[in-house]
Amino acid sequence: MDRMYRVLGFWTGVMAVMFFLGGMKETALLFLAQTGFFVLVSYLKLSERMYMYIFGAYLTIFFAGFTYYTTFILTPGFGE
Repeated sequence: MDRMYRVLGFWTGVMAVMFFLGGMKETALLFLAQTGFFVLVSYLKLSERMYMYIFGAYLTIFFAGFTYYTTFILTPGFGE
């Protein structure tokens, strides 16, 4: 299970680099923070149950933040 967190860290790192190259600095920093979190947690040698609890908490926070962003911050339309 710890290797899957390293895989998540790898892919969030790839996304951070692509966001940075695309000029989206804030999003790149967000994904860089997620990369650090996943890699750090992967080396803690926790039980599989604890890894699942951490991932469940991560998903809950992500979905709450994404819902808030799309509901209250994101402006509808195409570049208006």
